[in-house]
Amino acid sequence: MHGRRVFVLGMGRSGLVAAQALVAGGADVLCWDDGETGRQRAEEAGLSCSDPLRGGLEGVDMLITSPGIAHLYPKPHPAIGMAMQLGIPLDNDIGLFFRSFATQSWTGFDMAPKVIAVTGSNGKSTTSALIHHLLEVAGRRSQLAGNIGRGVLDLQPAEDGDVIVLELSSYQLELARSLTPDIAVFTNLSPDHLDRHAGYGGYFAAKRRLFAEGCPDVAVIGVDEPEGQYLATQFSDHTHDDRVIRVVSGQKPKGNNWQVTARKGFLAESRKGRQIASIDLRDIPGLPGAHNHQNASAAYAVLRALNVAPRVIEEGLRSFAGLPHRSQMIGEISGVRFVNDSKATNVDAALKALSAFDNIRWICGGLQKEGGLSALQPALGHVQKAYVIGREAEAFAMQLDVDCEVCTTMQAAVRAAYAQSQPGDVVLLAPAAASFDQYDSFETRGEDFIAQVGAIKGT
Repeated sequence: MHGRRVFVLGMGRSGLVAAQALVAGGADVLCWDDGETGRQRAEEAGLSCSDPLRGGLEGVDMLITSPGIAHLYPKPHPAIGMAMQLGIPLDNDIGLFFRSFATQSWTGFDMAPKVIAVTGSNGKSTTSALIHHLLEVAGRRSQLAGNIGRGVLDLQPAEDGDVIVLELSSYQLELARSLTPDIAVFTNLSPDHLDRHAGYGGYFAAKRRLFAEGCPDVAVIGVDEPEGQYLATQFSDHTHDDRVIRVVSGQKPKGNNWQVTARKGFLAESRKGRQIASIDLRDIPGLPGAHNHQNASAAYAVLRALNVAPRVIEEGLRSFAGLPHRSQMIGEISGVRFVNDSKATNVDAALKALSAFDNIRWICGGLQKEGGLSALQPALGHVQKAYVIGREAEAFAMQLDVDCEVCTTMQAAVRAAYAQSQPGDVVLLAPAAASFDQYDSFETRGEDFIAQVGAIKGT
């Protein structure tokens, strides 16, 4: 990018880091954020801001946009629309990363660095963090970035044998001009962000780009849904193609492919119809429930593709502490456990959280996504009562076929759930909705849950 004029739109974490990386690479960089706070952040970092709608795109060679800014659906941001009319190429920080990752210094390495990219609707954060943890346990130097942790252009330059683990959302994948991971992971697919992708097909198409555009050496694909099955067959040349590792949940392995299955609390690896390894996941505290067993299976498959022994992987699985806001055990008060799964922002994630526990006092609600709540029905037998929060709590509660109490606030919900609990119950925050009606993020919502539990402990 040396000597080229580049416009960076959006001064959040990834946009700010991208602009700074471009400056360091010798580009002439202009920036903009629709919010005053973002522009102030850029100016404090020594970057120049210019309104793109007032001549800011003059002479620009490329526009780099942040993931949260719509470039096509439901409608393009005005600056992006103008850039496309002017024929200015679009990219994002993920595309820049893949285009600049390999350097001349690699010619002297004994082992070329690798990139593992993880996508899917649910579980991609836990799977990415777990892969990173397993690599460290196995003695492989690793960095974690993307939709989790650091911005990709904030990573340290790769050294001999390094592994980069990236969590990539559909927003990041749909626009990146370059996608070249060594190993690509597809966890699962369920409806999410449908307005941004103009429907379910567009959402899947964004995820599929990681494989169709990237052509990874190995693809680890969850095949519980038809889309995953389709993706696996598209990537395979024949039934014994070891470039594809299928991840199966809740079923016995079928066929003679390379498969990793999670069933009844056990992880099993099979190749050519023969089981070659098995791990009991039932007593691993950092990976509770079938959904986390699926995450463990995907991470296991990646490590096996890197020739790490099953016993080493098992050691890493047992020492994994889990991620905040993902089936996070907060503590226990008088025999009642409190679990924070604020990251369960859609119905499918909430369904998996509800399926992981019994005797649940369920805190749910928030900014509801498309599709309704009927898909939660199979797990409602685990729920003793729901405590609904959010500005539209009454409307949310009316859709649930379970005893409900409209609480609106987190404080009221936590106090009511605990007051009505018996020893052995689980107070579970699994909202099945976005947080933005009351909170800035799912993290803030989860932290409020933790604070309210802490207040009960202190009484």
